[in-house]
Amino acid sequence: MGEKWVIDLRRSNSCSVQKGRTMGLGSREKKMNWRWMEVVSLIVLCILGLKPTSIQAATDPSDASALRVLYTSLKSPPQLTQWNANGDDPCGQSWKGITCSGTRVTEINLSGLALSGSMGYQLASLTSLTNLDMSNNNIGGNIVYQLPPFLQRLNLAQNSFTEGIPYSISQMTTLRYLNLSHNQLQNPLIDMFGQLTSLSTLDLSFNAMSGELPQSFSSLSSISTMNLQNNQFTGTINVLANLPLDNLNVENNRFSGWIPEQLKSINLQTNGNSWNSGPAPPPPPGTPPATRRNRSHDSGGNSPSNGGSGEGQKSGISSGAIAGIVISVLVVGAVVAFFIVRKRSKRSSSADIEKLDNQPPQPHQMTPAQEIKSEETSSTFYPTTFDTSAAINLKPPPSDLHKSLDEDDFAKRAVVKKANAAPINVKSYSIADLQLATGSFNFENLLGEGSFGRVYRAEFDDGKILAVKKINSAVLPGDLSEDFTDIVSKVSELHHPNITELVGYCSEHGQHLLVYEFHKNGSLYDFLHHSDEYNQPLIWNSRVKIALGTARALEYLHEVCSPSIVHRNIKSANILLDAELSPHLSDSGLESFAPNTDQALDHNASSGYTAPEVTMSGHYTLKSDVYSFGVVMLELLTGRKPFDSSRSRTEQSLVRWATPQLHDIDALTKMVDPELHGLYPVKSLSRFADVIALCVQTEPEFRPPMSEVVEALVRLVQRANMSKRTYGNDNAAASPRGGGDMGGEDTP
Repeated sequence: MGEKWVIDLRRSNSCSVQKGRTMGLGSREKKMNWRWMEVVSLIVLCILGLKPTSIQAATDPSDASALRVLYTSLKSPPQLTQWNANGDDPCGQSWKGITCSGTRVTEINLSGLALSGSMGYQLASLTSLTNLDMSNNNIGGNIVYQLPPFLQRLNLAQNSFTEGIPYSISQMTTLRYLNLSHNQLQNPLIDMFGQLTSLSTLDLSFNAMSGELPQSFSSLSSISTMNLQNNQFTGTINVLANLPLDNLNVENNRFSGWIPEQLKSINLQTNGNSWNSGPAPPPPPGTPPATRRNRSHDSGGNSPSNGGSGEGQKSGISSGAIAGIVISVLVVGAVVAFFIVRKRSKRSSSADIEKLDNQPPQPHQMTPAQEIKSEETSSTFYPTTFDTSAAINLKPPPSDLHKSLDEDDFAKRAVVKKANAAPINVKSYSIADLQLATGSFNFENLLGEGSFGRVYRAEFDDGKILAVKKINSAVLPGDLSEDFTDIVSKVSELHHPNITELVGYCSEHGQHLLVYEFHKNGSLYDFLHHSDEYNQPLIWNSRVKIALGTARALEYLHEVCSPSIVHRNIKSANILLDAELSPHLSDSGLESFAPNTDQALDHNASSGYTAPEVTMSGHYTLKSDVYSFGVVMLELLTGRKPFDSSRSRTEQSLVRWATPQLHDIDALTKMVDPELHGLYPVKSLSRFADVIALCVQTEPEFRPPMSEVVEALVRLVQRANMSKRTYGNDNAAASPRGGGDMGGEDTP
């Protein structure tokens, strides 16, 4: 008889070991080996099974926090069983609709639960989430400005979402299914679909979206189904022509033009639009034959070769026969065109050839005028090796039969001249006018001075007061008047309530000046850092209002203007305040001659507004503007300068000092501007800090686009219930000041 260990696993919280006796044969060594093996097995099982529930319960803290915020934003609905506003274990407690893998939440399916409220603001931390389905509910507001970044399926259909599609979707390269149908989305589509090459289904139907389809739709290389019906889209659908679509519905929009031939062989629904009747015009010269990118379908598809009832079979002519006819027509047309061109070329040059036969060969020499003519035509026509005096214009036949056969017209189009863009609705001032209005640019009228130039207060005979920015000659030399006119034209087209309006310009005698509207309350920098008895501190509501207005201005420059405009000089000195303390962003559109010298970059970096990547590379982007805006928000929150050498070393850089404390509510309340005297809602303060933390992240790809910043601040205002009556208190805090720092590039 030999002893053997027997494992009793009937108890869940401990492992008991019992001795038993079994019949055993063999040597003593074999018995010892068995004993050791079984003891090791026992230890492993005890480790794994001692507290099985504790392993399952370890939900990632960031995932748990995001779901708690979501639960609260959905108004804590009772139908979400097991959910808890204080719960920390969605995976272990089997919260309704939640699927986990290990400690991470991978799926959220809350479809058809009659949910209301909003989506919260913390879903971006769910980095393992691949499927988010909140369809068939009554959730409203804007779609959350930061969504889980690695989603494969997103379904928010049949809700009450407004505004537009958040820009963060453009970064979801793993997204395969996107359904936002049956909502109240209104904004035009932003050109943001270039990286969504995995997307196979896009459903935007039954909304109120307007505008033309974005060109980045052409990058949807995996798309098979697209539903755009029942919106207000305009323009053509040509951008969809070469997509590998199987199903396309564009009914009940405002599309026009012709339906591309490539789309007529798929399941296509086009009723309820203003399509042009009659045959479509021929493609532009040089356009290759129309082809459609087809995806490799799995077996079982209804292709003609498989005997399916494909669209091509309904006409009774196979697609191969149609292709043969088209090719035959093209070949015959090409041959006819060739002989016509050849005959015309011979006829037009025969007289010139006879003259040349009577002239001796000459070396290749050209007059200056002939050299210019050669430069104009060298990229299009073959070079000649003889003098073309006496108005001789010998050209060989065009090598590309797709090009225009009208040679004279083509020669005219080959000459490209830069057109002077005249400013629209902007007054042209003379130097004499501006000298009179500024007292010959008297120092007493100086409002500010920066790297672009000085800014003066100008009072005209009719009593109107404006601000005149005199551009430094080092920034824009006097001989570049054409470039200055182009800049004026571009800036004159910027119209937004939160952007300082350009009302005029002057370009005389090598001098370049810009004339702007005047804001008597000066700059935000003055209000925050130069407060005096005439300038009372800003209340909290005013600060949020200024942040939101400035964010809207940047959203306009980044996402409405085409092409996008990078401001490059966001700072509190360039945010001017009117009598109602509404912000107006100055220097917009002047990035064309923003200085890029090392000295300027060093100054910007030391001022504390510049993003880290700009300091290293000198390259400004939309995301560097977002960083600078985050610094301005920090100024509004703390009342501190972005860089203050008078403080201790650890507190000189506002971003470095403040960022680690933005998510600690106790530390946050100690950071707040003392001038507020504690008069602010703590929740509003916390959410304001959350937006700052997103904007000033070190890596630019993690900063949100300005449209999402606007959405976050709008929600903050809505939650704080900041009515117009509340804004009325702002006027009590405002007091007229003598002028505003129109330029303000270099803060004093």
